[in-house]
Amino acid sequence: MVDRRMSSRRVVCVFAASILWILLATSCGKQTPPDTRAADEAALRDVDAQWAKTAATKDVDATIAFYSDDAIVLPPNAPLATGKAAIHGVWAELLAPDTSLSWQATKVEVARSGDLGYVTGTYVATSKDPKGKPVTEEGKFVEVWKKQADGKWKAIVDTYNSDLAPQAPPPPQKSKAHHSSKKKNHAKHHSSGM
Repeated sequence: MVDRRMSSRRVVCVFAASILWILLATSCGKQTPPDTRAADEAALRDVDAQWAKTAATKDVDATIAFYSDDAIVLPPNAPLATGKAAIHGVWAELLAPDTSLSWQATKVEVARSGDLGYVTGTYVATSKDPKGKPVTEEGKFVEVWKKQADGKWKAIVDTYNSDLAPQAPPPPQKSKAHHSSKKKNHAKHHSSGM
């Protein structure tokens, strides 16, 4: 009877040791995927530079091709633009005939997973005021990019804003009707002898 118990314990110990060895062997066999962030960041920087060169040609359709189909653009002082049709409208204004736009990435970072990244940087936009005088605006931007199933990077979120201080609204002007009624009240006041 003692031999049978010892034998059962040996079988259990051997079985447990076998399971432990299999678990260790399979966990040691799994390797962490290589860190490709440096290569992904270089690729994303290149795509963003290509995008800036494309925008400089003023080809709106080619410029918005850098966005995913469900992208969102958050232009300053305007509603957000979702989807290619709305984004086309934003870019049509940005690339108007009397304007020029350029930008440069200052920071590019990609997640360890290699599927999401962001780009920050600065831009310069030049346009003409109503008198035809050139006006230059400098600003900054943030772009969020996602690697697509085909391995290409597409912008999924894009926002930018000016470094210029906001312009103060013009002082409110009193309407002529307000002034004329004030004069009538003043004249009425004097004519009644008060």
